[in-house]
Amino acid sequence: MSSFKRKAGIKTEVPVGSRPSPSSPSTFLTSTGIPSLDDILGGGLPLSCSALILAPDLHSAYGDLVRNYFLAQGLAVGHKLVLVDEDPLRVFEECMWTPPSFVFEEDRKELEADQQEEKIKIAWRYETMKQFRTTIDSNQASEDEYCRTFDLTCRVPRHIVDQALQSGQLNSVDLADEFGSERGHVHLVTKKIAAILQASRRPTRICVSSLGSSSWGDLSPQDVLFLLATLRGLLRQHPLSCAIVCLSPPVATDAWGGPGWTQKLGWAVDACITMKAFTGNPSLLSLFPAHHGLVQVSASPAPHTVLSPSDKLSTLRGLLASPSGAGGGENNLAFKCMRKRMIFETLHLDLEGGVGERRTTPAPNTWVNTINDADQKEGIKADPIVKIHLEEGGPGSVAVASRKKKKAVGFASGRPEISYEF
Repeated sequence: MSSFKRKAGIKTEVPVGSRPSPSSPSTFLTSTGIPSLDDILGGGLPLSCSALILAPDLHSAYGDLVRNYFLAQGLAVGHKLVLVDEDPLRVFEECMWTPPSFVFEEDRKELEADQQEEKIKIAWRYETMKQFRTTIDSNQASEDEYCRTFDLTCRVPRHIVDQALQSGQLNSVDLADEFGSERGHVHLVTKKIAAILQASRRPTRICVSSLGSSSWGDLSPQDVLFLLATLRGLLRQHPLSCAIVCLSPPVATDAWGGPGWTQKLGWAVDACITMKAFTGNPSLLSLFPAHHGLVQVSASPAPHTVLSPSDKLSTLRGLLASPSGAGGGENNLAFKCMRKRMIFETLHLDLEGGVGERRTTPAPNTWVNTINDADQKEGIKADPIVKIHLEEGGPGSVAVASRKKKKAVGFASGRPEISYEF
């Protein structure tokens, strides 16, 4: 009998609302509520990691929309939520919710119509080829509970919010309270978050909203970096927790923190994503009418690994598209907000010239002869371009065709001695 025994693997319990990472079984991922954003992060946001969302545009609220997706996903799967905001209850009530069915009836009909049209337009030799897709399919199957399907036209019911508040699932840190000094303001916020994490025994989602806004007082760049670094340390101490931080639009630019400010922010968190809307640049808005802004990935989470899972597993980024692993460079990413959902996808130019460049009417300087042969047989005459006048003369006179005299244009300046005529 052999003395060698096979070492049995230790089975670890998967936390609710999460799944093991394909690149590292010891790392558990949780969904942000947006399937395409999960793909950019490498399958989801890892537990014990933090993500920073930068939305520098003052006239849009796309960062707050990502925050609401994050909170709605945690509320749907039963995670404990901690929200730091001036009015936490209002934010909870504005979160989107799942529709009555996980399949949108309107989207299904549009998809069937598009497929029927593609069967007519695509040649038979191309029907077996894989269709080109710019994003991740957001129509999740009902058995896939990792990422729920949310509808922007639906709001979370009031009774669900009340039940979550009574059960302790929803926790808030209200910035409207008096915290004393400005620097003590940040310290007290981190202390309250640490106390909630210490008492929690289930996966916890922390969301810091509008960091650096007027409700936070007069913060300095050192205070913002202190909060991000302290929050990252708390997440390492509690491996079942994760966090998303949304900065106020003025704080998300280098003009507020000095040169290299956004790069410093990426060093203080595990993941950093910038969403630059087109509302501040009308030229880009006319160039890409189907999108609402660009997406830049400054940092991607890499817990327990040297290479980020996003670099290996992300389909949208496309870094490891080639078999050799070198890839052809990172794809350009953009986002758009439709009536029912928000989507991150690859950015590409339309066909050269575009559909709007196709000319359906003659050019303004083109003369078209509208007299056809049938009209000529019926005796219909058209106005000629050049009018011919016959001058009657003597017996030896000859008909002379004369063109209409061209009008002379004169130009006179303020000086009487200078004048032009052409």
